[in-house]
Amino acid sequence: MIKLKINGHPVEVEQGTTILEAARKVSVNIPTLCWHRDLEPWAACGICVVKIEGSPKMLRACAALVEDGMSIITHDSEIVEVRKTVIELILSTHPNDCLACPRNLDCELQRLAAEFGIREMTYPQRLEEIPQDTSTTSLVLNPEKCVLCGRCAKVCQGMQDVWALELLGRGEKTRIAPAADVLLNDSPCIKCGQCSAHCPVGAIYEKSEEHIVWNALRKPDVHTVVQIAPAVRVAIGEAFGLPSGSLQTGKLYAALRKLGFKAVFDTNFTADLTIMEEGSEFVERFKKPTKEAPLPLITTCCPAWVDYLEKFYHEMIPYFSTAKSPQAMLGALSKTYYAKKIGVDPKNIFMVSIMPCTAKKFEISRSKEMESSGHKDIDVSLTTRELSRMIKSAGIDFNELAEEGVDTILGEYSGAGTIFGATGGVMEAALRTAYHLITKKELGDVNLTAVRGLDGVKEAKVDVDGTEVRVAVAHGMANISSVLDKVKKDIADGKEIPYHFIEVMACRGGCVGGGGQPYGADDEIRQKRAEGLYQDDTGSAKRCSHQNPSIAKVYEEFLEKPLSHKAHELLHTTYTPRPEYRW
Repeated sequence: MIKLKINGHPVEVEQGTTILEAARKVSVNIPTLCWHRDLEPWAACGICVVKIEGSPKMLRACAALVEDGMSIITHDSEIVEVRKTVIELILSTHPNDCLACPRNLDCELQRLAAEFGIREMTYPQRLEEIPQDTSTTSLVLNPEKCVLCGRCAKVCQGMQDVWALELLGRGEKTRIAPAADVLLNDSPCIKCGQCSAHCPVGAIYEKSEEHIVWNALRKPDVHTVVQIAPAVRVAIGEAFGLPSGSLQTGKLYAALRKLGFKAVFDTNFTADLTIMEEGSEFVERFKKPTKEAPLPLITTCCPAWVDYLEKFYHEMIPYFSTAKSPQAMLGALSKTYYAKKIGVDPKNIFMVSIMPCTAKKFEISRSKEMESSGHKDIDVSLTTRELSRMIKSAGIDFNELAEEGVDTILGEYSGAGTIFGATGGVMEAALRTAYHLITKKELGDVNLTAVRGLDGVKEAKVDVDGTEVRVAVAHGMANISSVLDKVKKDIADGKEIPYHFIEVMACRGGCVGGGGQPYGADDEIRQKRAEGLYQDDTGSAKRCSHQNPSIAKVYEEFLEKPLSHKAHELLHTTYTPRPEYRW
């Protein structure tokens, strides 16, 4: 332990603690811009400077470690003036079109300028005219607004191991751009959106399609339907001042109807359907693996991971589950099963998905798997952030809404369906049903806590009626690589495979930490969101996908059985190697 003083107050902290962390332990807030809890500090912005008594130097608190006997001054007139000057210099190279910025009122630079009382431009503006990059279906890169904090590059390179972004140029010509200065869509970018989730300003953000949805809702001859993903219900409340992780399912259903949607579905329903297809696929492979369908089976509902797979691990495609994501399955069913049930021409159905993810916008553009209904299965995918803006602009008082129910035809779900939104949730849900499919019995304790939590890689062994099933769960792209490399090595060496079943999610925490969720997520918030999903699971009357009566009904009336010809047509897909991205 280290003993020191902060503004004259004694503090005791562990060795290795930064000055910034030590100050927060005694409720002293040192302003920052480049620092983020998820990332290693690199002291880029200089706003967090502090003094050490007896020294003429100023240290950057985010990266400087405390030392025994230190006496730190975090605020005095000189320090405040230095911080204000740094902010003013940043503003001199930053556009001042805040009203038209997607981060208006939710911008860290804007907040700092307000806190320091900056009302005039002290330094003349020197703006570089750099074109926006709108090449991807998911994200917009606006380098003019970049403050060179480096967060996006650090998360892309460190947490995600994708290396699509880096700082190019030197001095005042430094800017953020894809590696080799190509377009974002021509880079290794997997559209996960973690860059946008970590950007403190409006330099990277989701490609907004709210206007397309508004136009569809205004047309009386268009049958607008909507689905909400599991993780949205435990995050959207944050946009309305509610606690992270608070379950807002009923209010969401009500808000979507007030917006004008004619039917409100739940992606949790097709999460249950995914488990029926994927669980059956795993049982087939587990009983009799083949060269075309080997073990381990790799599962996910994450399109960012699918993009990464096709670019960097295309040799692992035979191991990947062919089951589509729940979003994709519901899109297909809305324009086939649902259209037939209500007697509406599928071409008049406009399907909108509300997702925690920017990569879902990319997924719906994958024509070979997203047009299985004979039409575009999903017309628009919105992020949680986009939906919250629509609710506000419609004048809906979200907090005062009375809860409503879902349209059960494609909405009823089990507890297994809702935990898809947390890392380990897909694996846990799949094993609950796989156990039943193998043994014809119900699992005694359905809480598989070994695959829960925020450890980057989680491993477990599950006893299935005397047979050991080895599983692994990885989230955050950098963690996924270590698991897959281990599998590849053991297969190449002729060893027994380390796992039978693997779940992967591109974003830390799974979908609760998706790139389209409300800004400001860290592990504490991700954990609270996950806890909200497990609360939904625990409170469900049915906690296994195979127990959902609406799932049984859709098989009886339309799909016949899991892995049937009809199910393969609508609910399964294939993948395309893109080895040109291998370095």
